[in-house]
Amino acid sequence: MHDTAKKFGWPASIVSSGTHWTVLLRPQQATLGALVLCANSPVLRYSELPTAAFVEQGELVLKIENALRSFVNYDRINWLMLMMVDPQVHFHVIPRYESPREFEGVSFADGGWPALPQLGGGVAADENLRDRLISAIRSHWG
Repeated sequence: MHDTAKKFGWPASIVSSGTHWTVLLRPQQATLGALVLCANSPVLRYSELPTAAFVEQGELVLKIENALRSFVNYDRINWLMLMMVDPQVHFHVIPRYESPREFEGVSFADGGWPALPQLGGGVAADENLRDRLISAIRSHWG
């Protein structure tokens, strides 16, 4: 796997994986349930992905949004494709909400609401919290 996926904790942070994409729990939980949808290919341009990757991506978008809606009950969801620091194709998936959410005694505020998400803020998920969050999201995967 490429460096971008590794930066976001691959393989320990895998929520789900397919042929062309891997869903990772974002180590820095900007908001509760923040994920990264990472292309498995090391390509640097979205247009370089094969057609089949776009089909699989559509299927994963539906699964991600449904799972996070059930888990977090978000008000909005942001899909951010930034690729400045981490160059391989990936999206940050940030559930957005006006009032804080709680998970197992930990409070998760959306510090950027209602404007841009604060990707550097939030809760840093240690190994224990990471594993509990992954398990909880998977239980809503469907």
